[in-house]
Parts: sequence; structure tokens; C-alpha cells
Amino acid sequence: MLCRPCRMTEPPFAQAVAHGLYQGKLRSLLHLLKYDGMEPVADKLGGLLARQILAVKDAPATMTVVPVPLFRGKRRQRGFNQAEVLAHAAARVIQRLHPERKLAVAGLLERRRSTESQAGLTPHQRRANMRGAFFVPAPEKVQGTDVLLIDDIYTTGATARACAQALLSAGAHSVRVATVARAQRQEMVQPPALPAAEVPMHEDVAFWDSGFVPAARGV
Repeated sequence: MLCRPCRMTEPPFAQAVAHGLYQGKLRSLLHLLKYDGMEPVADKLGGLLARQILAVKDAPATMTVVPVPLFRGKRRQRGFNQAEVLAHAAARVIQRLHPERKLAVAGLLERRRSTESQAGLTPHQRRANMRGAFFVPAPEKVQGTDVLLIDDIYTTGATARACAQALLSAGAHSVRVATVARAQRQEMVQPPALPAAEVPMHEDVAFWDSGFVPAARGV
């Protein structure tokens, strides 16, 4: 569910894709990784993410994979960045299955300030919260590159937009976004009172608003 300004403004990234909806088994696995620190779960999630990345049409064969960064205090507290772990896991799978694809994971983005938790914020508040939060400390490493931005969850797109804008302003040729999960429309307004009906993970398909591509099956 995009807010009015987002519907009227084309996103700065070229494409976005996710494995499935933020519910059921997928939600549980993401919680195990993000909040319980079970990093081995990233291998499973990275495989799911890799499948969607490989299905993106017209994606460049060579891309720089950039995980969405955490603020240094949050990373120190958590001990790792879940987006970075997922990026490395997905890149390993893709390189094994398609060695002709050149994907290099690089921490080219930094979060310049701590931001309020996005949970419970409206789309407008999320955009304001992310405004100016990211920057590229070494623009020469970004110039002319095709970037694949990786994160765990896509909710309203505020984080993806802010990151993509920072990368493009630094000279990136293009930015594509891949996340493990996409929030359901009702979760963008308020958490669901009851869990949604669960479907098999391989069929847990995200349907995107305008500007997004649907998740692939059986890739």
C-alpha cells in the first residue's frame, strides 16, 4: 500500500522483488535470524533470495551487492547486520549456480545517524525518519556501478528509496532491490490481529504494486 506521494513519485530504484509475504514460516525464520541471532538461518533465506534475484529480467550480469547498513550502535548491540549476512548468503548461492554472474558484496553505504524504529510509523513518518540517514563515504567506488540493494523486509519502501537515492547521487548507474519478505498491505497500516492463512514457503508469492515485479516460482 503506497501513500499518495509515493504513488505519484516514481521510485529511484529500477526494480524490486521479494521471496514472499512477511508471514508464517518466513516471518519465523527472519525473527530467528534478526532477533535470536541464529545466523545459520541466513543460508536458507539466502537461497530463497537468490532464486528471486536470478529471476529478475534484464538484470546486469555484473552487480555490486550492497546490504542496507545498520547504525554502528545497533550493529554493536546486535553483533551483526542481518542484511549483510543475507547478502553474502545469496551471493554464494548465485555464484555456485551461475559462476558467470559477477556479484561482489561491498559495504558502500553507511547510516549517518540512528533512526527511530520504523515499526508503527505511518508511510509519511517512515520517509521522514529515513530522510538523510544514508550516505556513500567513497563515491568513487560507486560511480558507474549497477547496484543490488539487499535487506530483510520491504514495508513501505522508505528505506529502499533513501538508500537508492544516496547511491544514485553518488554516481551509481542503477539500483535494484531484493528483500526476503514484503509486508502485507494491512501490516503497513497496523499489525494484523490474527495471523494470515499460511501457504507453503515455495508458493509464498509477493504481489507488487506498480513498479515492482512478482516473486518467481521454481527458478
